[in-house]
Amino acid sequence: MTLQRYACALAMAICVSAMGTSAVMAEGTAVSSVSRVEVVLADQYRSQTATLTEEFTQAGLTNVHFQFAKLGRPPQNVGLGRDVPADKAREAIRLALKYNLGVGILLPERLFPPRFVTIASSNYDDTVESKIDQAALAQLQNPALTTEEFHALYRTLTTMKESPGRY
Repeated sequence: MTLQRYACALAMAICVSAMGTSAVMAEGTAVSSVSRVEVVLADQYRSQTATLTEEFTQAGLTNVHFQFAKLGRPPQNVGLGRDVPADKAREAIRLALKYNLGVGILLPERLFPPRFVTIASSNYDDTVESKIDQAALAQLQNPALTTEEFHALYRTLTTMKESPGRY
C-alpha cells in the first residue's frame, strides 16, 4: 500500500512539474492579438472560403471561422472584445464593409472575450445593439486612434442611450 502511495505521489509530482514547465514556456511566447474571428456571410461567398481566409489572414485576423447564411443577408453588425488592437479592429470593420455591405450596428465589448471579433452575428437581439451612423463609423476608422482611444470611443458608441421600447 505504501509503495502505491509513493508511486502515485511521484506521478503527481511529474505531472505538476510538466504543467509548470509548459506554463513557463507559454509566458515566453507571443500572445496573438486576436484570439478568434467569427464571420457570417451571405451564401454567395461559400465557394470563396480559401480566398476569404487568405484576405483575413493578410489583415492579421488569423483564427477566422466562417458561417454562411442560406437565405437573405446577415445583420450588418460588428462586435469587438476589449483587448482587440485598434489596427485589427479597423481591419475587421473594413472587411465587414467589404463583404457585408456595411456596418450599421455595434455590439458592446462586454459581451465578448477580450480578444474576440465577430462580424454579422445573429446571436444578439436589439436590446444590446447600438446603431451607428457613417460619421461615427468614420471616427472609429481613424488610423490615428490608439487602442485605448479606439476602445474608449467604441464604449461610448455602444452605451445604451435609451431603453428598448418593447421591453
